[in-house]
This record gives sequence, C-alpha cells and structure tokens, in this order.
Amino acid sequence: MIVRVSEAEDIVLRLAAALLIGSALGLNRELHGKAAGLRTHALVCLGAAVATMVALRSPNYSMALDPNAVSRVVQGILTGIGFLGAGVILRDPSGHVSGLTTAATIWICAVLGIVCGIGYWLILAITLVLTLLALLFGQAIERFAERCFKHRGQSVPDKR
Repeated sequence: MIVRVSEAEDIVLRLAAALLIGSALGLNRELHGKAAGLRTHALVCLGAAVATMVALRSPNYSMALDPNAVSRVVQGILTGIGFLGAGVILRDPSGHVSGLTTAATIWICAVLGIVCGIGYWLILAITLVLTLLALLFGQAIERFAERCFKHRGQSVPDKR
C-alpha cells in the first residue's frame, strides 16, 4: 500500500520532527541545569530544517534547483551553529572547561534539523537513537572507565 502525502503534510512532518527532536535533546541539557536547554535546541533544530527545506525547493517549483545550494546552506548552518555552540563553552581560572557536551548537542541538533529538512528518515532515526544513548549513558560509561583505569594505573608503579 502506497501512502500519498500532500506537500503540506510533508512540510508539517519534517518541521514537527525537527522541533520534537530538538526538544528531546534540549530536555536532556535542561535536566542537567544547562543554560542552552529545551527551547534553544528546539529552535536550532527547527531553524536548520527550515533553511534546508527552503534551499531544496522554491514554493511553486518554478525555479530550477541549484545542486550546490543545499551544500552551501548546510555549510552556512554548521558554521553559524559553531559560533552558537562556542558561546556555551566556558573555562574557569583553574582550567576546568564546561559546556562541551551542550555545544555538541547544539551542533547535532542542527545536523538533525538538516536531516529532517531533507527527509532522510532512516538516517534521522538511527542518529537520534545513538545521540540519546550517548547523552543518557555516556557519563556513566566515562565514570566506569575512569574508575577502571585509575585503579589499574595505581597498581602499576612508575619506573622513572
């Protein structure tokens, strides 16, 4: 059975997916008390989807699609998001750096927004699952690895 989707339904599906995905990743940052939370991530993802969709087609399909247009839009989005992400990275006087994970989630939100705008649903689903796994279990894995390597490193004497 082939399901026909109207142009309006396709637009709503792509933009709603971007908004929901950005919100999900932003909720993770929000729950960790980060400044760039649900709204920031949702808007980044939605904005990237809109920009990509606009580059893909003209409203009435009267203009020929420039094959390089999407590439230039993607480059522009990722460059701009790099500046936004850099704004959440902080370094204190003791040298401790914070905000790297939030910067990375802002960047992946933009990428996922681009994928929503293009409509690559399988890539979107796989990437979203992997991103959520990294966010949900990454810290626990880091702590486990740190305990294992510190313990093992303490039992081996330094031979210098």
